[in-house]
Amino acid sequence: MPVECKNYINGQWVDSVSGRTYENRNPANPDDLIATHQKSNAEDVDRAMKAARAAQKKWALVPAPKRGEILFKVGDILRRRKEEIARDMTREMGKVIAETRGDVQEAIDMAFYAAGEGRRCFGQTVPAEMPDKFAMSIRSPIGVISAITPWNFPIAIPSWKSLPAIVVGNAVVIKPATLTPLSVIHFAEVYEEAGLPPGVFNVVTGSGAEIGDEMVTHKEINLISFTGSTEIGTDISVKAAKGMKRVCLEMGGKNAIMVMEDAKLDLALEGAVWGGFGTTGQRCTATSRVIVHRKVAQEFADRFVAMTKKLKLGDGLDPSVQVGPTVSESQLKSVHSYVEIGKAEGAELLTGGKRCTAPGCEKGSFYEPTIFYNVKRDMRIAREEIFGPVVSVIVVDDLAEAIDICNDTAYGLSGAIYTQDVNNAFVAMREVHTGIFYVNAPTIGAEIQLPFGGTKGTGNGHREAGTAALDVFCEWKAVYVDFSGKLQRAQIDDFEN
Repeated sequence: MPVECKNYINGQWVDSVSGRTYENRNPANPDDLIATHQKSNAEDVDRAMKAARAAQKKWALVPAPKRGEILFKVGDILRRRKEEIARDMTREMGKVIAETRGDVQEAIDMAFYAAGEGRRCFGQTVPAEMPDKFAMSIRSPIGVISAITPWNFPIAIPSWKSLPAIVVGNAVVIKPATLTPLSVIHFAEVYEEAGLPPGVFNVVTGSGAEIGDEMVTHKEINLISFTGSTEIGTDISVKAAKGMKRVCLEMGGKNAIMVMEDAKLDLALEGAVWGGFGTTGQRCTATSRVIVHRKVAQEFADRFVAMTKKLKLGDGLDPSVQVGPTVSESQLKSVHSYVEIGKAEGAELLTGGKRCTAPGCEKGSFYEPTIFYNVKRDMRIAREEIFGPVVSVIVVDDLAEAIDICNDTAYGLSGAIYTQDVNNAFVAMREVHTGIFYVNAPTIGAEIQLPFGGTKGTGNGHREAGTAALDVFCEWKAVYVDFSGKLQRAQIDDFEN
């Protein structure tokens, strides 16, 4: 039976003041109605933001270790509910059950990690230049965080944004992606059960067209944390600047694996298949380019195609399925439009390139895993983010050319190299201009204890996850305590005389 979901504002489950709802259906089988959600408007956002502001003032006074204890409970509850949340996520987003379990596990990991920061949140003590004076820096919460999250990681990314923000004393209003709100509804249930005070975490569902501007421009917002397209992220940055609001942007990627002539091809092929077609290619870190040395290019391409053709598509709740649907029919059409562009540009289509209608895929938005060969660096399929199961293979003559092509993109999120030469590995680590880099692993697979984010058009310099996330959600405050009993003037008085 479909679930009737409400907004979560100030600790209460409430209908939108608009009185409207919308349906959420399974992309593997549109006959499967998962839930109905509130179609919120600006008044709903206003209520949530005001609740967050009032709650944040009290929450900031709760000792950080006590905040952390609540987040430990969040981790325990998520662990208990992992299978239930994962199965609902597969239904609403489409990716296979093994991956949605991983999505929930990432939120579990982040809960425990952020909880531990409740007893850390380190500042600094430094020597003062004057006698009888103490100097230190401390972290202070920013205030109200507006979180706008995407559909491809429906609980992991909300966990990256909300858990570090909450442990350092902020309050959060989150608008989940229109296509995948149920996962965030579950997250709100977990926060509520863990005992998070009302108003510290609030959820409003609906479309960006109706409430997107309010989620960016509302007067109570201090920081906007957004994950999504570069186009929308740029628009948010412009609008936020007018209100002097901070912005943390995590946007697109056009990530590449470099396969050198000395690579272990079996390993590189496994990485290319997983990096390119895991999550149906719908990751900002997906391996959308494979840059392969000419000496092994033909063998690599032949085997890559053979492995790809063996992938099983279907409903992600079937544990034997390896590739689920695209998240929606519109996403499938977007992916196919890029395939047509690739063919028109002269790239060689080796496999895929069309909707999948195999048994089990007839009703859903399934697209065959697709490989292009002899792709040139200036082709659109080699430069623009497709966000689907399409991989471009580019042939090069040496490492220098591979690195040059790897960097020849507007984005800078993730990169990888497969090689047995440690010297080449370190050269690539140094010279590939991305925020994440892998050696002998694909471009996907980040862990929460290290910073996540990218360079160039991928982001605006901030990082999520790891201790770097605390810097996003904190203000630094320098504190000086003078116990000399007299006026001392830094940089002016010479206390030695």
